[in-house]
Amino acid sequence: MMPLFNQRYQQALIDRQQQGLYRQLQCQETTSTTVNFASNDYLGLAQEPAIIAAWQQGLAKYGAGSGASPLVTGFKVPHANLEQQLTEWLGYKRALLFNSGFSANQAVLFTLLQAQDHLFQDKLNHASLIEAGMLSPAKMTRFAHNDMSALQRQFSKIKPTANTASLVVTEGVFSMDGDCAPLASLREMTMQHKSWLMVDDAHGCGVLGEAGQGSCHLAGITADILIITFGKAFGIQGAAVLCSDETAEYLIQFARHYIYSTAMPPAQAVALSCACSLIQTQAWRREKLQALSDSLEHQLDKCIGLIATTTPIKPIIIGDSGQTMAIAAQLEQRGIKVGAIRPPTVAPNSARLRITLTANHNDADVHQLAMALNEVVDVR
Repeated sequence: MMPLFNQRYQQALIDRQQQGLYRQLQCQETTSTTVNFASNDYLGLAQEPAIIAAWQQGLAKYGAGSGASPLVTGFKVPHANLEQQLTEWLGYKRALLFNSGFSANQAVLFTLLQAQDHLFQDKLNHASLIEAGMLSPAKMTRFAHNDMSALQRQFSKIKPTANTASLVVTEGVFSMDGDCAPLASLREMTMQHKSWLMVDDAHGCGVLGEAGQGSCHLAGITADILIITFGKAFGIQGAAVLCSDETAEYLIQFARHYIYSTAMPPAQAVALSCACSLIQTQAWRREKLQALSDSLEHQLDKCIGLIATTTPIKPIIIGDSGQTMAIAAQLEQRGIKVGAIRPPTVAPNSARLRITLTANHNDADVHQLAMALNEVVDVR
């Protein structure tokens, strides 16, 4: 008799295949001739020679790994230097480093919230935020995407007490749509209701703002908690929580994701410091993204329905998952790689091509993409 676990796995996999939602790993060759429009390496820093050299120098000086969690012996000088650099750049008292944005988001929500608290999340927040909210002790409510009236209605339903805290969580730039949160309105509303505001700016930090400080700086506000990740514009990996002294100390004492995880390698922190400096000083990378965005919108058939955004994320909503995968396959045959995003990552019937521009692209790449899309996307 087949063990129950195996029966569950087999049925779940069959169901996923029948739904047309089966995911498969694809090993990518860095030497491939395919032009990659599916990467989150927005500023083109993942292959930047200066960052690679900084990482190599860090390896030579500090070795391959940190050897322990931050509270044991894993916190080294490069970590402290990076944290200081981030606080000065982004305008916060403290920064805490994490190995991923997923763990940073979960650490904050699991640690700060208590059973009597209220958590309000934008409906389109990242899975790490939604899952953390569901598993946290607080009462979580999701409000309609970027809908201030819906959030106000949620606030009006709660009865604040001396022991009740509330937290509103949003992304600065939403990863699947490329649109921005109304951060100025959110800050005003949260202050009105004596609530905290947390912004996950994974896709905005480095890309938006005059020196790349991100969504909050562009909107002219300061969130109580800011999450940035290093796997997008920084071109590397990891994350940081920007916050007050008190919040940082509380997380150090009680955040299990921080306490019980091996610290990122100090050599990685050296490379991240280099990336942080380049983001601030090389504005041409952001300027190039804007020029490429304008070029794509100009060359693409207007009937295709590219959603115009102020970010490098350019979605085309197809709807049907099978059709989306078929179009992505046709593009790949023409030497173009784009993200084919299906439920449950996005809502049912909203499967899409998720096109992302990077500073490593050039005019010829964008022209090739536009012509290929004009050929294969059925606009009837």
